[in-house]
Amino acid sequence: MRKAALVPVEPKETKPAVAPKLDTAELQQAVVSRKSQPGFTAEQVLTEKSYRQGDFQALFFSVAGLTVALPLKELGGIHKLTSINTMPGNPAWFKGVMLQREQKINVVDTGLWVMPEKFTLEQAESHQYQYVIMLSNSAWGLACDKLINTVTLSQDDVKWREAAGKRPWLAGLIKQHMCALLDVDALVGLLQQGQGR
Repeated sequence: MRKAALVPVEPKETKPAVAPKLDTAELQQAVVSRKSQPGFTAEQVLTEKSYRQGDFQALFFSVAGLTVALPLKELGGIHKLTSINTMPGNPAWFKGVMLQREQKINVVDTGLWVMPEKFTLEQAESHQYQYVIMLSNSAWGLACDKLINTVTLSQDDVKWREAAGKRPWLAGLIKQHMCALLDVDALVGLLQQGQGR
């Protein structure tokens, strides 16, 4: 994994554009504190997620031909992509900072981050993203091409990832759509550390 020194932008309280924010601070604190206890497993961390109980809604969006989803409860909002201030010295997948109503948003080139082996730097430079999907209440946003729809899923609709591995940002695979369901907390953690997938 490639590491780089990123200077994260502090999130500012704003009202989301599409869905209400979910304050996950208490959940994150519980997971972190329990994770440090002896014998606490990755499976227990995964089942702490609120969307792991019963049906839940997921937002589907596309990135360079790839369909991706995230739990609607972990959506911090959706913004139209506007001008981005690039910041030299950062990883290629870090597009820069976008200003939105006095909020500074760290924009991720999602195609380059998720599939660097298929989505080249040249493609990334010419690719025209349309939206930024905000990750929970963080200052991080994923650039995407289009919003597809919101679908209600049951627990059986997802092949859940039950153990830690190479891709901690992957919560599971949505069987019918054959697409990745993002683990937003793990993804934000990787981004804040300046790590690729």
